[in-house]
Amino acid sequence: MFTGIIEEKAAVLKMDKKTDAMILTLEAKDIISGLALGDSISVNGVCLTVTSFDQHSFTVDVMPETMNATSLKTLEEGGAVNLERAMSAQGRFGGHFVSGHVDALGTISTIVPYENAYYIDITIPKNLMPYMMLKGSVAVDGISLTIFGVDDKSHKITISLIPHTWEETIISDKTPGDPVNIEADMLMKYTDRLLNTRYQSSADKLDEDMLKENGFM
Repeated sequence: MFTGIIEEKAAVLKMDKKTDAMILTLEAKDIISGLALGDSISVNGVCLTVTSFDQHSFTVDVMPETMNATSLKTLEEGGAVNLERAMSAQGRFGGHFVSGHVDALGTISTIVPYENAYYIDITIPKNLMPYMMLKGSVAVDGISLTIFGVDDKSHKITISLIPHTWEETIISDKTPGDPVNIEADMLMKYTDRLLNTRYQSSADKLDEDMLKENGFM
């Protein structure tokens, strides 16, 4: 489990690519302290497992499913990634619940600087739009961000970044047309799943009459 608060922007040192999988060697400075084999690390919002490490870097395996479903396949040696260690029960919880399981790829549409902020429009798959709400949360390349605009017609969301987030994460390297990993708010997905399962029959349909019968109106 992660919070979406990026700890380090690190370089891709080596990519050992196979047909549908690869081994990544990533630079690490801040997060290397206390790192252990088997630890979970969020790499651009994707939960990966540490398979080896030294004082300056660590490696992770990227399996075929992850290659096909995320933007990790577009990485290049010398490029940068967002890193976050799994959340600690003793630390402050500054973001939102992020599982590191990417739902889909989004595409950056526009990036507009305004005063001290950067407004970014992202086009996402239609099936994720029900989980997007004004002032709700979304993880973009592992970054916990607040949604400031929702356009259901064009399947776009708008996020706004402060200078610190812009400078300390890889989103400042992005340009329109670039892909980003999108993870919808976990609580929204669980709620949707619960309601669709509980009220799937016509008798249990979640509508105005059912709400009145159960004292909600």
